[in-house]
Amino acid sequence: MWDKLALILLIIGGVNWGLVGIFEFDLVAWLFGGQTALLSRIVYILVALSAIWCISLLFRDDSHVEITSGSH
Repeated sequence: MWDKLALILLIIGGVNWGLVGIFEFDLVAWLFGGQTALLSRIVYILVALSAIWCISLLFRDDSHVEITSGSH
């Protein structure tokens, strides 16, 4: 669950950075009242924490994961 949430936040952050780079438009700032607005800063912090969390994905050993399916 945490991995998926972190990836979703990283996608949001990546799309936002793409918009900044291509169009000089910060969607997060636009939605939440500017770059220094509390809600914008919270989103930026959550994206940064998600990036730090996802570093752990590089070092995980997923060889023990069991694949289960509801239909066989």
